[in-house]
Amino acid sequence: MKYFLRKLGMLAFTLFVSISINFFIPRLMPGDPARALLDKMEGLPPEQIESVRAAFGLDTGDSLLVQYGKYLGNTLRGDLGVSFSRFPMPVTQVLRIAIPWTIGLLALCMVISFALGTAIGIAAAWKRETRLASFSVGLFSFIRSFPYFWLGLIFIYFFAFRLRLFPIGGAYAVTETRGSAAWWLSVLRHGTLPALTICVSSIGGWMLMMRNNMINVLAEDYITVALAKGLPLRRVKALYAAKNAILPSVTGFAMSLGFVVGGGLLTEMVFSYPGVGYMLYQAVNAKDYPLMQAIFLFIAAAVLVANFIADIAVMILDPRVRDGAA
Repeated sequence: MKYFLRKLGMLAFTLFVSISINFFIPRLMPGDPARALLDKMEGLPPEQIESVRAAFGLDTGDSLLVQYGKYLGNTLRGDLGVSFSRFPMPVTQVLRIAIPWTIGLLALCMVISFALGTAIGIAAAWKRETRLASFSVGLFSFIRSFPYFWLGLIFIYFFAFRLRLFPIGGAYAVTETRGSAAWWLSVLRHGTLPALTICVSSIGGWMLMMRNNMINVLAEDYITVALAKGLPLRRVKALYAAKNAILPSVTGFAMSLGFVVGGGLLTEMVFSYPGVGYMLYQAVNAKDYPLMQAIFLFIAAAVLVANFIADIAVMILDPRVRDGAA
């Protein structure tokens, strides 16, 4: 329980620090967001800048400390402001549009690539002297060396442009009725190439990590003792070797899953996929400060929560960490 409460307290503290940093950094940046917004509104008199500030919550009449207090209160209530580029939509409503696409595609792909990479890594370490294991290591190391956005461009060229098997970009067919069977089929077709890109490019990293961890664990004395006792090889492989070798991978997977909510920026840009990463790219181009600030905060919170879940998962898998202080 002490371990859990300590991790929970650390999560709350780091979330508070992240929220505070998210407030102060945009205000330390040079430039005036209200002035930048006015520059886009041709024909609007410059005298109305104060009205624009008030409409978008940029009124600087209050002190920085008062603004900080209002920001904390609004954040706790879920009020992240109004989007500049999609006025008058609130930022939370804009995020609700993009988050399902990012989680539905990237999170699912990360789970699949982690599961496949871990399974292949366990097999490659257990049978590391075979030709198939050596070939799999070389193959996935070769694939892992390519940037994932480059793989995406290759897939687009062959499967979308040349063979015309899949759409070039987007997330669904605009001609289909939303929610219908045909619409869901179009979602699957549009998401196939981005999903294939993410899985192919990331599976090698999980495979190599698990293989190296597994080889280190197989060299431990308790593995030798288990084999000397005549325990079934399947039991030694699963309960003695793989269970201990997967602990570092669990932490890495949780961190990667936390970063997923930020979207695969380059992947979503290549495929014009309407996720959080592509939305962040649009917000930066449009100088949409409230939306950028909300996305950064969302990414930080997701990473911290994922790290907390990883700590709890490691505690369950390896009870020794609960007695680390002793």
